Amino acid sequence: GVANSDALLYDDEWQEVKANYPDNFRLDYALSREQENKKGGKMYIQDKVEEYADEIFNKLDGGAHIYFCGLKGMMPGIQEMLGSVCKDKGINYDEWLKGLKKNKQWHVEVY
Repeated sequence: GVANSDALLYDDEWQEVKANYPDNFRLDYALSREQENKKGGKMYIQDKVEEYADEIFNKLDGGAHIYFCGLKGMMPGIQEMLGSVCKDKGINYDEWLKGLKKNKQWHVEVY
C-alpha cells in the first residue's frame, strides 16, 4: 500500500507477473489517498487483508507465508484487524500467530 498510484513500486514488473500467471497471482493495491475502505475511511493494507481474509487464512492454513514491510506504525492496525478476524472465526489470535511464527510463515520488516 501507498498513498497514491504514482508512488507504486515495481508496478510494471507486477503487472507482467499478473499477465503471465493470471490463475496463480492476484494483484491489488491499498491507495490511502485514492481509495476508501468499507467504512468510508482511507484504504490501508489492513483493509485489503481483511477484504481477502478467508482466502488468506485458508492459504496460511495450507502453509503459505505472509509478509509485511513498511513503517512500523502500520503493524498495530494490521494486528488489530487480524485479531478481529480471528475472533470472528473462533480462532485464538495469540496461538494462531505463535503457530505462524513457529512455522516461519510470518515475516515482518518494519522501520
